[in-house]
Formats: sequence, C-alpha cells, structure tokens
Amino acid sequence: MAAKKRDDDEHEPVIRDKRRIDPETGEARVVDESPLADDGAPTDAESVDDLIAAEDADVEVSESGAGLSDDQSLDADIDHILSEAGQREIEEYRDRAARAEAELANFRTRVERDRAANREAVIADVIRSLLPAIDDLDRAAAHGDLEGSPLELVAQKLRQAFERYGLTSVGVVGEPFDPAFHEAIVQLPSAEATTQTVADVIEGGYALGDRLVRPAKVAVSVPQG
Repeated sequence: MAAKKRDDDEHEPVIRDKRRIDPETGEARVVDESPLADDGAPTDAESVDDLIAAEDADVEVSESGAGLSDDQSLDADIDHILSEAGQREIEEYRDRAARAEAELANFRTRVERDRAANREAVIADVIRSLLPAIDDLDRAAAHGDLEGSPLELVAQKLRQAFERYGLTSVGVVGEPFDPAFHEAIVQLPSAEATTQTVADVIEGGYALGDRLVRPAKVAVSVPQG
C-alpha cells in the first residue's frame, strides 16, 4: 500500500501559481515565464525543438556570415593583385607604343633624307650628262658666236632650268683655291701672290646644293718659293 501511495504521489499533477499579484499580500511578484520548469526540465517537447532549431539557426547565420567575410576578403585580394598586374601591363604597353612611335619617326626621317639624296643624285646625273653641251655654249658665248643667234635663247633657257634645281657655278677668278671644288691644271708662281688663288678658270664647275657635280678646272697662282 505504501508503495502504491508513493507512486500516486509521483504522478500527482504539479500546480504552479503564475499569478502576477499575490492574492494574500496584494503585492506584485516576479513570475518565471521561461520555457523551462522550476526543476530545469522543458515544459513540453515542442519548446525543446524550438530552442534547438533557434540555436542551429544562430550557428548557421554565424558561419555563413564568417564565410561571406572571408569570400569578400579573398575577392578584395584578387582584385588588388589583378589591379597591380593590369597597371604593370598598361605601363608596358605604353612604353612599347612610345618606342614604336619613336622608331617610326626615325624611319620617316631616314626615308625623307634618303629620298632627297636620291632625288639630288638623279638630277646631278642628268645635269652631268648635259654639261658638255653647256660647255660648248659657254665657249661660243665667250667668242661672241651666240650674240643675236637662236642658240643664245637656248643657252639662257638651259641655265634658268638648271638654276631652278639649285645648280650653281663653281670657280671664280680671284677666290682662294679649294681642292674640294677646284682642280688645279697648272700653277703660276707670282711675286704678288701670298696664298694659292684662282688665276684663271679653264672649265667651269658646278654644284647642286652640297653635292659637287663637277670641279672647276683652274689655273692657280702660287707664291714664289
């Protein structure tokens, strides 16, 4: 009987007074409304499941937040590395472009210089082939054979055409002898000469700009030894 009574006592319902006002004193009192009973056990299975689910959710949110932070940091590092590599590549391309532009400018300068030199060389060859005819006209003019004749007009037109291309005469009586432009055919010692001087022009020379087409053949007056 005693054992049965103890079992009945264990299964008797537990009554908890959760009234906020003490019915005897009329004073307010603190009521524990937590989902756990006074002995620390959960009030029902549903409350326990809710607590577990809430804790799992907190853990998942925390882990996902940490993972997002790590991904953002990794993306930032990758962007920084790519930015530096891209900047170096851009600087390299700029340097290459500058060198290519300088090489192109130098190439154009060489082409223009070579083109001008070739043009002068062609003109010089043409003029050199016509010089014998010019020499004949000059000798005829020196003897007065061109005066009043049709050949006088031809000689003038030829000289004007050559001058348009920059052809100039080389060799003038009285100028200092210059072996770069003069070819000494004969030397004439003179007591009055202090330096080598052109005494007479036997055959005139011509120059096209800085290019010597033909040196002047001259007689040179030299001081007496």
